[in-house]
Amino acid sequence: MTQTSTKIILYTTPNCSACDTARADLTADGVAFEERSVMARQEWFDEVLKYSISVPVLVRGDRVEVGWKGDMGCPIY
Repeated sequence: MTQTSTKIILYTTPNCSACDTARADLTADGVAFEERSVMARQEWFDEVLKYSISVPVLVRGDRVEVGWKGDMGCPIY
C-alpha cells in the first residue's frame, strides 16, 4: 500500500486544543482522513484505548502517533 492509499484515522475528543490543531493541520495539508470522536461511539472509544489514554491519536496504516507536534493532547478519562 502506498502512503496516498493508506487509510488515516484521527481519534479526537471535543474541547481538545491538540485535536483541533491536528485536524486543522491535516486539512490545511490536504490530507484525507477519517475523524473519530471517541465520545460519540463506544466502539471508537474502545479502539483508541488500544493505543493510548489520551488524544489525538493518528493511525496511518500500521503507524500510530499519539499527540500532535509535541503536545500530548487531552486525557479521555
